[in-house]
Amino acid sequence: MSNVVFNRASLSTTDLPSYQGISIADVSLIDSECLAREALDALMAAEVIGFDTESKPTFLKGEESTGPHLVQLATESRAYLFPISGLHVTNALKIILESPRVLKVGMGLGNDRSALKSRLDISLTNVLDLGEVLRGSGHRGTVGAKVAVAHFFGQKFNKSKKTGTSNWANHQLSERQQLYAANDAHVALVLYRAWARSVRSH
Repeated sequence: MSNVVFNRASLSTTDLPSYQGISIADVSLIDSECLAREALDALMAAEVIGFDTESKPTFLKGEESTGPHLVQLATESRAYLFPISGLHVTNALKIILESPRVLKVGMGLGNDRSALKSRLDISLTNVLDLGEVLRGSGHRGTVGAKVAVAHFFGQKFNKSKKTGTSNWANHQLSERQQLYAANDAHVALVLYRAWARSVRSH
C-alpha cells in the first residue's frame, strides 16, 4: 500500500507550528432525528469520510468498557458527532458504517470493529486504518495522528490528555470535548488525502 516508513524518534513536534484543525462552527452534534437525516445525506454523498470513536474511560481493574459512547464522522468541510443514546443515531450510523461504497478512514482504530458489532450490531464495512498503513510492513504498533501530521504538514497536532480521558458518556458534551472528537475524525481524512497524493506522486 505505502512505502512510507515513519521514524518516530526523528519527528520531534516541540518547535512546530500548531495544526489548526476544524472549528467548532463546523461541528454538528447529532441529537435529533432531523439532524441525523441531514448528516446521513451529507456523509453518504461523500466517497471518503474520516472516522473515529470515543469511549468513557475505565479506571478499575477488570472493568469492561461500555463504549463506544460517541462516533465521529467527517467530510472535508464538516464533522458530525453521534452520541450513542438514541435510535435515530443508531439507524443513521448503521447505514453509513455498513455502506460498501463510502470509505471510512481512521487512525489507530484498534477494537472499534468488534465494539461496534457487540454494542450496536453494526458491521463496519470498507474501512481503512491509516495508522497501520503508514506503519509499513514488518513494523509493530501503529502511527498516530501526531506523528503523521508532523510528517506530512510540518505541524504539531495538539491533543489534551485531560479531554481525551474525560467522560464521553455525558449527556452534554463540552465545546472542548466536541472539538477534540471532531478533529480526531477530520484529521484522519486530511491525512488520508495527503497520503494518497504522496502515493500518486511516486
